[in-house]
Amino acid sequence: MRIGPESPARSGRMVMWVAALMVLVGIAGSVWLLSCSKDPAPTLPPPTRTPLPTYTAVVQGPTPTIALAAAVATPTAVPPTATLVPATPTVVPATATAVPPTPTATPVPPTATLGPTPMPPVPQAKPLQMQSPEYGMHASLWWRPEVASRDMGMIKEAGFGWIKQHIGWNLVEGAGKGVYDWSRVDWIVAECNKLGLDLLVRVDCPPAWAGGDGECMLNTPPARNSDLGDFLSAMATRYKGRIRAYEVWNEPNLAREWGGRAPNAAQYVAMLREAYRRIKQADPNAMVISAGLTPTGTYSPEAIPDDIYLEQMYQAMAGSSNGYFDVLGAHAAGYKAPPELDPVQAAADPTYGGGRWFCFRRVEDLRAVMVKYGDGNKQVAITEFGWTSDPIRPAYAWHRVEEETKADYFVRAYQWAKQNWQPWIGVMSLIYIADPDWNAQDHEQYWWAISEPGYPDFRPRPAYFKLKAMAK
Repeated sequence: MRIGPESPARSGRMVMWVAALMVLVGIAGSVWLLSCSKDPAPTLPPPTRTPLPTYTAVVQGPTPTIALAAAVATPTAVPPTATLVPATPTVVPATATAVPPTPTATPVPPTATLGPTPMPPVPQAKPLQMQSPEYGMHASLWWRPEVASRDMGMIKEAGFGWIKQHIGWNLVEGAGKGVYDWSRVDWIVAECNKLGLDLLVRVDCPPAWAGGDGECMLNTPPARNSDLGDFLSAMATRYKGRIRAYEVWNEPNLAREWGGRAPNAAQYVAMLREAYRRIKQADPNAMVISAGLTPTGTYSPEAIPDDIYLEQMYQAMAGSSNGYFDVLGAHAAGYKAPPELDPVQAAADPTYGGGRWFCFRRVEDLRAVMVKYGDGNKQVAITEFGWTSDPIRPAYAWHRVEEETKADYFVRAYQWAKQNWQPWIGVMSLIYIADPDWNAQDHEQYWWAISEPGYPDFRPRPAYFKLKAMAK
């Protein structure tokens, strides 16, 4: 078959179809190009592209909110592991404000609340006027609570109602002005209150910052009496109604108890007045006892006789002890004499020493000074008395007595006071229940004691048994 040329009509129709096809192809291409060049629709990215906060995966156990609450309530319960602390700043607890300041950084105020020792109820208040006499023992309660607890029980079992305890100012406020450590005092006071024992505390030994020698080797008086007043105010506030009596200082008529200086009654009286004022402001019912004076006849830069020193005190007080003390303190070493021996006989007989002060009844000479100045209505507290059995030291060996004699003399001393010194004699505190660390060679107190040192057993000497059996 032979292909010959197309006719004009058919050729026009062909051109129209080709043009239409090309238009359709162009439109389709345009649509495809537009779909490729257009931005994708705004949709959220997959979760994996935005990781969750890291702290939710690190913290284990309780949620951060519970951990924070625990941290505020009990800081010691917060685990120390670093991975337990949230990394995000908004959830890290402000631990700095929750940590209590150290005592050296922020001094504890005088009215600080009681420490960890639970306090029993406040004992029923007692009058300043004591029964005549009342019975006390000097004990060492400070360093070893297990020994102190035993000894307090033995004092109570003996029928004695008072404990005398030395409290060194330097051991409570030694770190700095207003920085107190009451922990041991809290315990002693609480235990005495539980047992129903009246507490007589002797307060002295200033810390170094207050002018003391720090270790109380010479019992140097404070540079400022107001510092002692502040301390006693803090103490009387804290233990209001719990400490029955405060003895202000010890034997200031001796240089070795007055900073190595010549004793000065006027200086002591000024200190005593400030102490009395501050104690009474805090606890009006507390009893303030002047320092027990050591019985001596020596008048030198090293000592002043106790009766002369007391006379000088009254002169410095303008003849009246009001505002200075409630009860006069006295020491009554028996030396070699039996307790009934008259001071006149002690002075006349070289066997007993040849001086009025070498006998238990030396206290009567101090009483005479009180009466002279119109203080007959005030009582006397014997804050130390006893006899030694020391065979080692020459200063004591000449007047040593046997343990059985000591026991007899103690009982007779209480009997003499009860029969002859009423109503002006108050508490009579004997020396000592032995410190467990004393020994015969290094501690002269060992020979004055009524018990043997040691623990756990309490080993009484004859005096303890006789005093326990004594009618009170």
